[in-house]
Amino acid sequence: NDVSGIRPCIIIKYPSFLIGRLCDYFTKSSRHGGESVAEVLRDHGIKFVFTLVGGHISPILVACEKLGIRIVDTRHEATAVFAADAVARLSGTVGVAAVTAGPGLTNTVTAVKNAQMAESPLLLIGGAAATLLQGRGALQDIDQLSLFKPLCKFCASVRSVRKIVPTLRKALAIAQSGTPGPVFIEFPIDTLYPYHVVEKEFSPKGTPKGIMGKITAWYLHNHLTNLFAGAWEVRDISPLPVHVPQATDQQVQRCVELVSRAKKPLILLGSQATLPPTSADDIRKALESLGIPCFLGGMSRGMLGKDSPLHIRQNRRDALKEADLLLLAGTVCDFRLSYGRVLNRRSKIIAVNRDKTQLLKNSDIFWKPTVAIQGDVGSFLLRLSKGLAGHKFPEDWPQNLKDGDRVKEKANRAKAEEKTERHLNPLKVLHHVDELMSEDSIIVADGGDFVGSAAYILKPRGPLRWLDPGAFGTLGVGGGFALGAKLCRPDSEVWIVYGDGSLGYTVAEFDTFTRHKTPVIALVGNDACWSQISREQVPLLGSNVACDLAFTDYHIVADGYGGKGHLIGREDESQFEEIVKQAQRECREGKAVLLNVLIGKTNFRDGSISV
Repeated sequence: NDVSGIRPCIIIKYPSFLIGRLCDYFTKSSRHGGESVAEVLRDHGIKFVFTLVGGHISPILVACEKLGIRIVDTRHEATAVFAADAVARLSGTVGVAAVTAGPGLTNTVTAVKNAQMAESPLLLIGGAAATLLQGRGALQDIDQLSLFKPLCKFCASVRSVRKIVPTLRKALAIAQSGTPGPVFIEFPIDTLYPYHVVEKEFSPKGTPKGIMGKITAWYLHNHLTNLFAGAWEVRDISPLPVHVPQATDQQVQRCVELVSRAKKPLILLGSQATLPPTSADDIRKALESLGIPCFLGGMSRGMLGKDSPLHIRQNRRDALKEADLLLLAGTVCDFRLSYGRVLNRRSKIIAVNRDKTQLLKNSDIFWKPTVAIQGDVGSFLLRLSKGLAGHKFPEDWPQNLKDGDRVKEKANRAKAEEKTERHLNPLKVLHHVDELMSEDSIIVADGGDFVGSAAYILKPRGPLRWLDPGAFGTLGVGGGFALGAKLCRPDSEVWIVYGDGSLGYTVAEFDTFTRHKTPVIALVGNDACWSQISREQVPLLGSNVACDLAFTDYHIVADGYGGKGHLIGREDESQFEEIVKQAQRECREGKAVLLNVLIGKTNFRDGSISV
């Protein structure tokens, strides 16, 4: 009756032999937490784990390898995350990177933020100090969760072995649901190693002495028992359901009515169009059925193939002012659309985005959607196409836009024939490469000025054949993106288009390409300068300070890492085609190739923004 003030309780007494057997089950087992991690990843279709090895995570890497998950180690932790990001974008699964505690994790921060802004489903696995030692000055022990909470959709620290499976399943589902993005789980080292290894570290070195010694030994024993209790119980490791937001039938019907009345409709397609569950081929067919001219950005470049009559590449600002209906399909009104200021205020605007914040960004200032739908872009396009089946738009609208494309591209061709003061004209280099690229090529963009020019000239051959960092504008993605792309598409020709500045971040990954037999071709536009910055800094501030680089022998660096390098200068212009074809042959034979192309200055992108 609790009359004494002591709460009643039920005491269950297990036979001592049963307790002994339960303890024996995990104390004498050679299993470890790393095996549980590997089993969950395998059942979620994970084929690659990218890493830079560290003792905190060794059990995970060893267990994954035993289950057939390929472990790919890189020369920098950021590269491991960028590679996982590329796999996520190209495969439709979650990309996975595993790095060690402390500085191993802090090295990934930029890459994780890039994945967040690019909306890539990514799992970052981090090692951590033992549960008992956190906050006590252990090696590489910092508050890792606080570091990643602003960057990730979900963060967790596994505090016992039995929590590994449910925590991983939850994280992997969250990474793919709603607006995809990165998730982070830290694994204290004592949740990953076998019981006997952890016990050896926990146990007192001698017989405990005194009351405090005995209390400490008792506490350590109980902590260890709880750490492994229920560790090897059978658990469901299959994937949890993934939630993808969808437009309502009423919203789709409203959009069908709006679009059907338009005379000059225009689609701005963003990276969200490439997300599962809708395949890129189905989206391409839907766009072709709609017959509406499209500007393609981010991962959606190449969605309509190389030479589609619906794909408009030039004069976007003019087209936006003329359109009477605009469909922002995963495209955001941020700096890339001048925060919405370039949109025609008289146009009907349909905006579709999985993320509500991105859907309505700057809509209270410079633009206002007629219909705003928080939902999946790909599924919406299929339903819109079905609702407009048989409808035909005036043919002169896309034809006029395409005519404008031809005029602009003819002018670009003419500029490519201009002789630069020294070295090769970068535009001519890019036109030559575009003509020589194979039809299965994947293009990775990593740079400023040279890559900005490449975006106008290089034409992705099909869907999911262009990779750039996205809205964060991160330099240094090249090595990791190319590594992930080559592993996902081993038969494709993978090109990294580098500026000489951005190359410095990941040139060491030529060692990774060599060791893991992932041959790629790096095209380096070497103008010995951070030109994207210099072209504004010099005229505005009168100084080129910190912008100058050197015409470094990057091709020799590639040779040193086991690849093959070629130097191409003005004296090699007549042999340019043959050198590129030779590089393609060497790549097919298994060599990672670097083309160090010395380029001069042009005024092609004067006035382009760098801030």
